[in-house]
Amino acid sequence: MRQSSLLAHVASLEARKAMSYRADFWINVVVSFFAQLGVVWFLWTAIFATTGKAEIGGFSLPGMLQYYVLVILLGKLVRGPEMEGGVSQDIYDGGLSRYLLYPVSYWGFKYAQHLGALLPAVAQLVLFLLLLPLAPGGVGELHAGAGDVLLAAVAVLTGNLLYWLIQLPLQSVAFWADNVWSLSVLLRFVSGLLGGHMLPLDLFPPAARAVLDWLPFRFLYDLPVSLVLGRMEGAEATRALAVCLGWCVVLYGVSRLVWRKGERSYTGVGM
Repeated sequence: MRQSSLLAHVASLEARKAMSYRADFWINVVVSFFAQLGVVWFLWTAIFATTGKAEIGGFSLPGMLQYYVLVILLGKLVRGPEMEGGVSQDIYDGGLSRYLLYPVSYWGFKYAQHLGALLPAVAQLVLFLLLLPLAPGGVGELHAGAGDVLLAAVAVLTGNLLYWLIQLPLQSVAFWADNVWSLSVLLRFVSGLLGGHMLPLDLFPPAARAVLDWLPFRFLYDLPVSLVLGRMEGAEATRALAVCLGWCVVLYGVSRLVWRKGERSYTGVGM
């Protein structure tokens, strides 16, 4: 009970830290959102106008724009603040040593920080979703039911955990390498391309889609967005969530193996 209270306090501190500079916080959020959406808006408007098609990959133009609006908003919750070198930096400078004395798991402490820093993004999501019906061209006309929204929320939570667990072994490479920043950049690119952040997965060839459906990246972006848009049935969604949880278990096991091996070479230099 004491550990759970401590982790809740850690999450609360991180949330308040993220909101320390409120003006800067909201300016960055608004500018980033509209910059991304503006690029997508003009790009797909031009593509639909050039091809003359009413639908591409099963999406109309308003549907495609809805997809990207949700990817931008929900993707922020899935990725969270990312580790941004947090674990690797603790290993580099010896800061990991002090966590070994804490009465809680190091991973639990770091994930509590991760969730705390994520909480302000929830407020952003609520705000933008409330304003979404004002979007022109039918973009704001979402027809998701309560069941779809609930499943999407579960998908976002499991996707967030999955993304964190994918990062963890990459950050743990810092036990042996001098720099793991490039691995984090590579993860963001690969997950964005193969997970549906850059392009809807329905635009991929059927053979590629058959493979992508079983890779972990699909559950980061494509799954929660498809649920909100009502493009996935309940049984299919349940199966997808089960596969996502399976990947979480596998990656947790991989992370444990890498971490245990890395701890044997850890010296705590730099404290």
